[in-house]
Amino acid sequence: MEFFANLLGRMDLSYFWHGWVQFGAQLTLIGAVVLVIGLLTYFKKWKWLWREWLTTQDAKRIGVMYIIVAVGMLLRGASDALMLRLQQALASGNSEGFISSDHFQQIFTAHGTIMIFFVAMGLMFGLINLVLPLMIGSRDVAFPTLNSTSFYLFLAGVVLTNLSLIYGEFGSAGWLAYPPLSELAYSPGPGIDYWLWSIQIAGVGSLLSGINFLVTILKHRAKGMTLMKMPVFVWSVLGAMILVVFAFPILTGTLFMLSLDRSMGMHFFTSDFGGNPMMYINLIWAWGHPEVYILILPAFGLFGEVVATFSRKRLFGYKSMVWALMAITVLSYTVWLHHFFTMGAGGNVNAFFGIMTMIIAVPTGVKVFNWLFTMYRGKISFASPMWWFMAFVATFALGGATGVLLSIPAIDFQVHNSLFLVAHFHNVIVGGVVFGYFAGLTYWFPKIFGFRLHERLGKAAVTLWTSGFLLAFIPLYILGLLGATRRLDHYDPSLGWQPLFIVSGIGALLIGLGIVVQLAQVVYSIWKRRQLRDTTGDPWDGRTLEWSVPSPAPHYNFARLPIVSTRDAWYEAKHGGNQVFSGEYKDIELPRNTGFGVYVGILSVLFGFGFIWHLWWLVLLSSVALIYVIIRRTYDENITYVIPAADVERLDTRKAAI
Repeated sequence: MEFFANLLGRMDLSYFWHGWVQFGAQLTLIGAVVLVIGLLTYFKKWKWLWREWLTTQDAKRIGVMYIIVAVGMLLRGASDALMLRLQQALASGNSEGFISSDHFQQIFTAHGTIMIFFVAMGLMFGLINLVLPLMIGSRDVAFPTLNSTSFYLFLAGVVLTNLSLIYGEFGSAGWLAYPPLSELAYSPGPGIDYWLWSIQIAGVGSLLSGINFLVTILKHRAKGMTLMKMPVFVWSVLGAMILVVFAFPILTGTLFMLSLDRSMGMHFFTSDFGGNPMMYINLIWAWGHPEVYILILPAFGLFGEVVATFSRKRLFGYKSMVWALMAITVLSYTVWLHHFFTMGAGGNVNAFFGIMTMIIAVPTGVKVFNWLFTMYRGKISFASPMWWFMAFVATFALGGATGVLLSIPAIDFQVHNSLFLVAHFHNVIVGGVVFGYFAGLTYWFPKIFGFRLHERLGKAAVTLWTSGFLLAFIPLYILGLLGATRRLDHYDPSLGWQPLFIVSGIGALLIGLGIVVQLAQVVYSIWKRRQLRDTTGDPWDGRTLEWSVPSPAPHYNFARLPIVSTRDAWYEAKHGGNQVFSGEYKDIELPRNTGFGVYVGILSVLFGFGFIWHLWWLVLLSSVALIYVIIRRTYDENITYVIPAADVERLDTRKAAI
């Protein structure tokens, strides 16, 4: 019996039950999984799913899978936010609310982790996969198999995060898990380990994606496309991927050291035996603040494409926009300490990081003025992507103004760790990142799927999101100034905070309704796709939407690779300029579908699960299997296939006719 007990590590049946609220969440998650499996089985789609999607090497399909997973996690992250706001609206005085304090902290941690790592990052990598190769005139990314593997490592992190809901618990130390609270002495359960390994595995996938896209931009651009002829979105991705390559190794190393503290009794970040918790906080924010710009730089580039299209003008100040993006890329590594001005580093240190925080706001302001000047005297069409941009300007301006306030150490001392900070962070991330990627999804949806999303439902979603967002977070600014702190699950009614929490909860409900409208928009648009397919004569035929490939793009992107002479080469070619394409059709070599990424993802889940529950035999077996799969892939010679030139020409001619 002792032998079998050792095989089970620290697993215990008690981890299945944590109360009725968690049980409802468990049933919802299990029900969703069973429903998907049942539908695939009923319609006999398993072979199709494996052949066409799960094993694909096509960057566009990988991008779609990123977005599907990110939207699924958005539903869970938004549900967590609604539970937090409902608890705070109810838990005043004698009322304890509907969830326990420990469960509240787990939801708080899960919400932040999911929205940053699995929603924002998923939407970002999804959009990059979909449009980056098309924008630079490349048939594919530099490393297609690495691209697939990156997605499945991301998915492995998603699986582990959701598995904690079914069996075990999630961390309750906050979404960045500061020690000593995240150390074994204060968090002995599996929650922090679920947090650690889901992020570590997904983080490795993000690092591989960063390398892949960086090489793609630098080495796979079309002939004639110099750096200063790249679309501004490509520049923004270049900056973000530089940050990924330099920042994510910091995250991986930091979390690995914390894992060693918890699993092997080491003392990197403990409060004794030579450890230093403040070193963890320095390291995690040395990754964490560049991470903010990793997320928001592609959104900035995307807004440049949207505003130019719907203003019917060239982007104002292209060179200044490029320099602003690169300035942010560099300066983002000089501001991390403003996240903990109160640590006692001294006046000189605080002054330096306060000044650098103010300076980094300058290139951000440059971009905002570039967009506004692009709109000036333009023939503006307020389609739904432009609505998302206007919502961004309104919310991000508020977040930027409060960010400048927080850059002043004396003010930060007063509002540090308060709901004022929470409101600022959401103003920047939701208003900048989420609204940006929603604009991109709406804008590029016809290129991805061949038909448009319903306009009125899209504008209704923008309205609900924006009004709900302001209603949810402006009260938090007020509460923060009144002294309400983060992670607050109960408070004294004599403070008079409850009405503001109720208003904030109503705002969260409006955001939830906005998400429902977005889902309805997609479903209705699919149902009406034949009627919505024709976009002739409306704002969607602007300059940057005039691609040199049909919609949706073929799996090989370009029948003949383009030759670029200007930043708007295709637009100018259609209006009497130089030819974009020249030369004869040639054979196209493309990567063959492979299950390598799927196997790596499955083994990564088993590896992480083994570490979480101290199943050392599972850790060993999954490690050996992972090494075997990688070695076998290196000896696989059947990794590409060729489309003959005659077939390429025939397909291209047919697409052009359509």
